[in-house]
Amino acid sequence: MKNLTILIFGLPGSGKTTLANKLAKKLDATHLNADQVREQFQDWDFSYEGRVRQAQRMAELAANCDNQFVILDFVCPTATLRDIVGADITVFMDTIAEGRYEDTNRLFEVPQPSEKLTYHVKEQDSDKYAQIIANDLISFDWRKPTVQMLGRWQPFHDGHLALFERAIAKTGQVVIQVRDCQGWNNSNPFEFEAVRRGILSKLSEKGFYEGKDYIIQLVPNVTNITYGRDVGYTIEQEVFDLGTTLISATKIRKEMGLG
Repeated sequence: MKNLTILIFGLPGSGKTTLANKLAKKLDATHLNADQVREQFQDWDFSYEGRVRQAQRMAELAANCDNQFVILDFVCPTATLRDIVGADITVFMDTIAEGRYEDTNRLFEVPQPSEKLTYHVKEQDSDKYAQIIANDLISFDWRKPTVQMLGRWQPFHDGHLALFERAIAKTGQVVIQVRDCQGWNNSNPFEFEAVRRGILSKLSEKGFYEGKDYIIQLVPNVTNITYGRDVGYTIEQEVFDLGTTLISATKIRKEMGLG
């Protein structure tokens, strides 16, 4: 899965962890705290070499995380270290003039205009900024025209991806509805969470994120869709090239040894 990584950095005592904790709850994100990572690896080396190693370690842990949002919460005091992390979103906690460690104060580099910052936080108001950032990342609008995709997605494959790309091009957001049909007709081996993870993985690779571009809903095993007179929406079939049309979830399951 391609993660969206959020680096929250700043001097010790600037409020990084408080903001990270609150934001992680709103985004259902993985929160990687630098002190906890150092403890896990028993690496308390704060030399520059040790800090480089820590930045590399944090970046690697984030890349290997099975979650679409990963929050990296650590001092990350220099532009070089922040480049090593390579976060998609950077949050500079510019709330104090000095931290409690003199060596870190001397080393810390305030971001220059040439360094990309997504958020520059100048006040310790974690509730406010957690909500601002979450609103930017989870912006699905329930009143906006939306395309519905209903299916079993067992598993979500490249043909489904092509359908999604057409769907989102129509209105800018999609609701993917997963039929609750594990075991139905002996051909649907995956339970909902496995299906959901497959959708997240496939769409995140293309830069689409749940809660912003689409939402996933578990629905009953819908087998018929009916409507009366004009009800304000259109039911339409998308036609693709032969190669895309022939992609088969049944064949994929057989190749996976799942029948």
